[in-house]
Amino acid sequence: MLVCACSASKYFGRKLAKATGSGYLEIETRRFPDGELYVRVCGDVAGESVVLVQSMYKEPNDRLVEYLLTARTIKELGAEALIGVVPYLPYARQDARFKPGEAVSLEIVLDLLAHAGTDRLVVVDAHLHRVPDLSEISRIPVHNLTVMDRLGEYLRANLDLSEPLVLAPDEEAEQWAKVVAEILGTDYCALSKERLGDREVSVAGELELEGRDAVIVDDIISTGGTTAAAARLAKEAGARKVVAACSHAILALGAEHRIFSAGVEELVASDTVPSPYSVVSAVPPVAGLLEKIARS
Repeated sequence: MLVCACSASKYFGRKLAKATGSGYLEIETRRFPDGELYVRVCGDVAGESVVLVQSMYKEPNDRLVEYLLTARTIKELGAEALIGVVPYLPYARQDARFKPGEAVSLEIVLDLLAHAGTDRLVVVDAHLHRVPDLSEISRIPVHNLTVMDRLGEYLRANLDLSEPLVLAPDEEAEQWAKVVAEILGTDYCALSKERLGDREVSVAGELELEGRDAVIVDDIISTGGTTAAAARLAKEAGARKVVAACSHAILALGAEHRIFSAGVEELVASDTVPSPYSVVSAVPPVAGLLEKIARS
């Protein structure tokens, strides 16, 4: 098995190659003056099973096109199989046609990945609301792994939490709050969220947090509006300390200022998206799955 990585995930790719005992193959990527991407596979992939890593955060369009160009090239050069590892999968929010004429972006992106030559896809904590299993709407098998257990273990081992209450800022996050609460040996609560726009939300819930710490758990912190709203609610309910944990710390448009100003004292995230808060790695679960696939 060979591991290679596009420009957004070089470090993740090298760690994954080391964890699986695989060879690592360089991918050269640069831009032409007009912004077009140049991609070159720097080695022989003929007859090989290749793992291509590309997390598609912050610049999802460019990251996606780079992956598509690289994947198709790898297959054209004779790779026997191509496993795509996309730690952060974009376009999952639009998983249905809510208004007439809308693009169902999730299905389109999955189709593009398959059409480019991906034989199997691995993602981490995909932002799924109405689609319980991505394989149901994809032409290829999709494995949706999680780092929520690892985030919970990090919180338990490294933070001094006082009778923590784990908060899911909305109903979709309840599944992850439950996992973290079980690891911390405590209870959890799911708040209700109303979206007021692309960047504005309000959350509500009856909380009693006097003398307790609040741990807000979600899959993505993008602009930070949801986390900030949950943090303010927790502080109003008397929380001693507020901590936030997420799989994907996108942190767009001033998110850090927004959440820390709202009362969050510490942020814990995984390395699906590189950030100063990426203290938990998604490499071990991905490596474990790849080894299992290799044995099958």
